[in-house]
Amino acid sequence: MVEMARRVLDRLPLEGDEEVMDAGCGTGRVTALLLDRLREGRVLAVDADAAMVTSARETLAPYGDRVAVEQVDLLKLGLDAALDAVLSTATFHWVLDHDLLFANLFRALRPGGLLVAQCGGFGNIALVLRAADSAAALPQWSARFDGWSRPAVYATAEETEARLLHAGFQEIRCWLEPSPVVPDDPREYLGTIAIGAHLQRLGNDMSDRAAFLDEMLARLGAPVTVDYVRLNIDARRPG
Repeated sequence: MVEMARRVLDRLPLEGDEEVMDAGCGTGRVTALLLDRLREGRVLAVDADAAMVTSARETLAPYGDRVAVEQVDLLKLGLDAALDAVLSTATFHWVLDHDLLFANLFRALRPGGLLVAQCGGFGNIALVLRAADSAAALPQWSARFDGWSRPAVYATAEETEARLLHAGFQEIRCWLEPSPVVPDDPREYLGTIAIGAHLQRLGNDMSDRAAFLDEMLARLGAPVTVDYVRLNIDARRPG
């Protein structure tokens, strides 16, 4: 995930003295890469998850007051023309209202400010989710998934361009990019990254979770390929 994020960061032109937000900072590893490019700038690192905020504060402690880490819901972001840029990786697909998301980010940027992001896009992990849904339909688990759907939005490039334009952005470029990953340890990778939302439905019974993963792995075959499709976003608030 960090290697994917490096390529996104490479798309963000920086002089080194900007104010930038990392929207969905997670553990802070990508934020650290951003800070290394902002020797005279500052970063506001935000995440909606309290545990991630705690982890990011530990990761980013060596950077001192050049970074502030806050627990923030991007749908309740209250910044006005405060930022030169917004960077985001592997986050926006967890935000279920993209119209409000882009409106909030537009308002947070100064005139001329840049939005550079990547998240799951249309078709993202379709094979993995098909295997997970097939396992979830088995009698021992079906009741726990009754009426449930994965809380994620995998938008197309065209849908995203329209939403960004409606929010006021210009110089918009969106595109889908297949980025398949063959993990060294498929069980660990699926359990901690790809299908965490499914496993949460099973509760804390580790044997139950292990059995669910067994069913998934049997359906995916070998080698297990996590069929990522990334939605890339570049846009600017008009100057």
